[in-house]
Amino acid sequence: MSLRINTNVTSLAVQNAMRTNGRDTDRSMKNLATGSRISDPSADVAGAAISNQMTAEVKGMEAAKRNAESAVSFASVAEGAMNEQTNILTRMRELAVQAASDNYSNTERSLMNSEYGELKSELDRIAQTTRWGNQKILDGSIQEFDFQVGTTSGKESRITYKSNSNTTGSELGVDSLTVESKSDARDSLDTLDKAMSTISNSRAKFGALQSRLDSAQNNLGTQIENISAARSQIADADLAKEVTDVRRGQIIQQYQTSMLQEANNQTGLALKLIG
Repeated sequence: MSLRINTNVTSLAVQNAMRTNGRDTDRSMKNLATGSRISDPSADVAGAAISNQMTAEVKGMEAAKRNAESAVSFASVAEGAMNEQTNILTRMRELAVQAASDNYSNTERSLMNSEYGELKSELDRIAQTTRWGNQKILDGSIQEFDFQVGTTSGKESRITYKSNSNTTGSELGVDSLTVESKSDARDSLDTLDKAMSTISNSRAKFGALQSRLDSAQNNLGTQIENISAARSQIADADLAKEVTDVRRGQIIQQYQTSMLQEANNQTGLALKLIG
């Protein structure tokens, strides 16, 4: 064995091994603390880049999914309003059928007509005041709505809906109807049936949009789940492995400390030669 005082090569080698083991152990402890396998991006540069890209994609999909959910609310607002209009038309038709019979006198028909008139007013008020934000959606105004349900700028990421539903009293032809006489009541039946059919068609359009948006939500949810699972495989820490690596590193550190002490003691052998 050669003895050198100025340069203790053995000690330097042990120190280098201790630095490497300490760095790996510290990294495993950091991974445990953060739950990430790449808490130190230098450990896996490619994995960190892919993970960041997947994270951005998932965040974008989550925003798109929220857009789809809000768009479903848009359809629900319109459908809910038209549902009440259908209820109003049903009641108006009931009054018309009653007034068309001689079971009731003109005086009683006049009372029926009072309710009939109020229902017509409410039917029209609903159409004029139903809004999404500041835009009317049942008064015949032509509006084009773009719902961003994807993460790219292309048209494939948007659902476009052209709204032109008109359920006002004048459009439905019910604003001039009365049940003050048998003939008026009978004449109003066909108009009321057509009005209900018109509203049903408009409801069907909004229902179809809602169904499509539901499908878009489901698809986004599936994609978010799958991409998140793939990202987890790349970026999430394996806790069992990291705990094992930390414990292994700590045990090796104890051995290395002992070896460093022995390496440093080797220079003391030179004193025996001098003595």
